[in-house]
Amino acid sequence: MGSQVSKADYYEVLGVTRDVSEAELKSAYRKQALKFHPDRNPGNHAAEEKFKQASEAYQVLSDADKRAAYDRYGHAGISGGGGINGGPFAGGVDIGDIFGDLFGEMFNMGGNGSQRGSRQQRGDDLRFDLTVEFDAAMFGSETEVKIRRLETCTVCNGRGSASGRGPTACAQCQGRGQVRYQQGFFSVARTCGACGGTGSTIGDPCTACRGESRVPKELKLNVKVPPGVENGTRIRYAGEGDAGRSGGPRGDLYVVLAIEPHDFFERDGQDLHCVIPISFPQAALGAEISIPAIDGDVTIKVPEGTQNGKQLRVRGKGIPLLNENGRGDLIVQVLVQVPRKLSRGQRELVAKLAETMAVDNKPASPSLMEKMKDLFN
Repeated sequence: MGSQVSKADYYEVLGVTRDVSEAELKSAYRKQALKFHPDRNPGNHAAEEKFKQASEAYQVLSDADKRAAYDRYGHAGISGGGGINGGPFAGGVDIGDIFGDLFGEMFNMGGNGSQRGSRQQRGDDLRFDLTVEFDAAMFGSETEVKIRRLETCTVCNGRGSASGRGPTACAQCQGRGQVRYQQGFFSVARTCGACGGTGSTIGDPCTACRGESRVPKELKLNVKVPPGVENGTRIRYAGEGDAGRSGGPRGDLYVVLAIEPHDFFERDGQDLHCVIPISFPQAALGAEISIPAIDGDVTIKVPEGTQNGKQLRVRGKGIPLLNENGRGDLIVQVLVQVPRKLSRGQRELVAKLAETMAVDNKPASPSLMEKMKDLFN
């Protein structure tokens, strides 16, 4: 398989967003696969390549564990680059599941009505936006949050009916979930309006959940923020989303982090940047100064003759590497301060210094000045 397939963004390949649901993901893949299937595009190598890309993307994103690894680490998080061995449908992509019901509808091949009649549905994924302080994002933290999600109704035990009998086959579509209409030579299937495509209805809905089998509830959840997370990091909690309908599996919860800015530190990847003022004597003669770092004071050495804007690097005083050992660096940019007012004694000293440091104040091009800085730095 070529490098173009392995490097393609899986979500872009399928034309979906990163919060796409399982059903939407399946629908998007089915459209791509039908459009670029080799049988429909004989001899078209570009279409064949797009078909392989779509199949590879669906194989990874339809697997909860692979998708979580891909969301966090990209292609590097998928063993072997996420490639598909043994053809476009190896590794768990069920072609019957993807194409069977669609071809059945198109050519009246008689899909499996019993599968369509099930009311069980996976619960929706949820998103919770969490704002954390700069220090908490750097060193990690644990916080308790309140989320609101759908829980299985305890009154009817998720059956949706007051009597507990559960749903019965829809009289409109006889449990198939679809109503067929004859148009010329073709039989066209449409979603049943009476049952919404589930194939079943509830005659005596539960008074607590009104036949929905789920009710909204608020609960507390502990969120662990690992050290070194960045702004926009998504933490996935499998099975902590909405409860599924009629006993279906739960969705997932995604906690999206927003990092508050620091008072004077700025982050660039795993490095921290700050600006520290120094005096002219410190810049000219050199000095050792103590500055506040993110986790305590640190002493840095200002070399003799340091120019304004010089960057000094302190190794290992930056952001911890996410899920790894080690830290980035602290990069200090010095700002040489010129006093606005001088005492009489200070003026006399500076005047004597000026007599020994005469400068020819002729204009110079900016590029020449940069070259001169390089010579003396």
